[in-house]
Amino acid sequence: MIRYSLTCDHAHAFEGWFSGSADFDSQVERGLIECPVCNSRTVTKTLMAPSVATARKRDAMRTLAMDTAQREVLAKIREAVAAVRANAEDVGDKFPEEARKIHYGEAQERGIIGQASLEDAKALLEEGIEVAPLPLLPDDVN
Repeated sequence: MIRYSLTCDHAHAFEGWFSGSADFDSQVERGLIECPVCNSRTVTKTLMAPSVATARKRDAMRTLAMDTAQREVLAKIREAVAAVRANAEDVGDKFPEEARKIHYGEAQERGIIGQASLEDAKALLEEGIEVAPLPLLPDDVN
């Protein structure tokens, strides 16, 4: 996506997002772009500085994107995942077969975690075995 600074023939400035320069040109030709102030359809691109992603800018955007409520929700998700991990046996890649053994009474009933392919997880669900993925959370977000 490309963000263009735009102006109409009455000098009103605004922005628009396009998939590319050809998309902008096509929309102008078809009269699909109009000034949000005066509804003029005589719109042109104006000079704009390129947006360069720096580490500082990425950190600032991440901070803006993660408000207090989102941090609280993420903290609660982390707590829930930690509780599941603390109260379950990690059976690794043996998860599908161990889940079946527990479901069919061939192994002691207990909470387990481990790895399963998408196909294995679907097959377990089709057999009536309840499974759910644990989210992988970024370590650097607080």
